[in-house]
Amino acid sequence: MIRHCVMLRLRPDHDAVELAAVMGGLSAVAERMPGCGGFFHGPNRDFEAKSPSYLCGFTLDFAAEADLQRYASDETHQQLGARLVALCVDGAEGVLVFDLEMPDAADQ
Repeated sequence: MIRHCVMLRLRPDHDAVELAAVMGGLSAVAERMPGCGGFFHGPNRDFEAKSPSYLCGFTLDFAAEADLQRYASDETHQQLGARLVALCVDGAEGVLVFDLEMPDAADQ
């Protein structure tokens, strides 16, 4: 399984309604794609005070890398991603993405 993690440095003047709409759209994309699920989003609580400039983020789970690639190339995802980038400080530079390869439950 791959856990796709995205953190966002939102512009101070970002539109909260637009952000909510984008998150809803990304959730809908995840729901309709096979091998994709577990979409969660919310504010960064930053309990350790290590990432104060990243105000929110989301995670999304994929059964395999091919599922992540299908999601990444999906036209609706790309349109939503462009809207998300527009909400961030310095555009795409304000988006931090990392993918974690997670062990299968059987391997634990």
